[in-house]
Amino acid sequence: MNHGPSGRAGALALRGGVTAWVTALVAVPVLVLAWRGIADGPAAFWAAISDPAAVDALWLSGWTAAVASVLNAIAGTALAWVLVRWDVPGRRAIGALVDLPLAIPTLVAGVLIIALFGPQTPIGHWLVGIGIPVAFAKPGIVLALLFVTLPFGVRAVEPVLEELDPAEEEASYTLGATPFYTLTRVLLPPLFPAIAAGAVQTFARSVAEFGSLAAVSGNIPHRTLVAPVYVLGEVEAGNPSGAAAVSLVLLAIALTLQPLGAALARRAGARRA
Repeated sequence: MNHGPSGRAGALALRGGVTAWVTALVAVPVLVLAWRGIADGPAAFWAAISDPAAVDALWLSGWTAAVASVLNAIAGTALAWVLVRWDVPGRRAIGALVDLPLAIPTLVAGVLIIALFGPQTPIGHWLVGIGIPVAFAKPGIVLALLFVTLPFGVRAVEPVLEELDPAEEEASYTLGATPFYTLTRVLLPPLFPAIAAGAVQTFARSVAEFGSLAAVSGNIPHRTLVAPVYVLGEVEAGNPSGAAAVSLVLLAIALTLQPLGAALARRAGARRA
């Protein structure tokens, strides 16, 4: 490695270029958004985020993201267990399917749910008949969030699970422990940071989801209108200040969750080490 003056100059130039690129790509837009959201003063900002439609949209995004996080933590852990511990046929195909939501536009997920559960389809018509509509209703929102965030729960737990020694479980059973005791005292403690990290990532991704929900939610104010779609509606209605104010709330959630998720991921990595 070249530690001479030219090498140091090159390193400084590279560092400066990377810093400038990240600043232009991320920091500047965030600062502009923050300025636009509060440019009209605190009263206007509060009026924008306390508007009943905005409150309902933020609440809907929040609780559906929380439900998706819990369900994804459970299902993702179970699926990671199957992929790591069980030699099931087609395991590679299942693993590829887990990553599929990352490879397709999220709008496609909404279209798929409508194609399966829309009110004009046999399944959707039957569900509407028994009072459980999926498409253009809250269950469809949760289902779309589960689809687009599936990889987060699985991939967060999978590497930690690969490092766990099955001998610990065998020792627990040999000493007479019940399956429940082994699960809660032997398996879950080392897995918990990874499960929590996946849940935080799921929540952060879900609360900002737009593409799939713009198609599947129906976008009914006070009922099925989520916050990101509400922001677009405010922009189209000629209210960029209101859109920026609600966007700032979403940004604050992201900035709060990012270090929490990073800390949990580091803790999970420390357990593996």
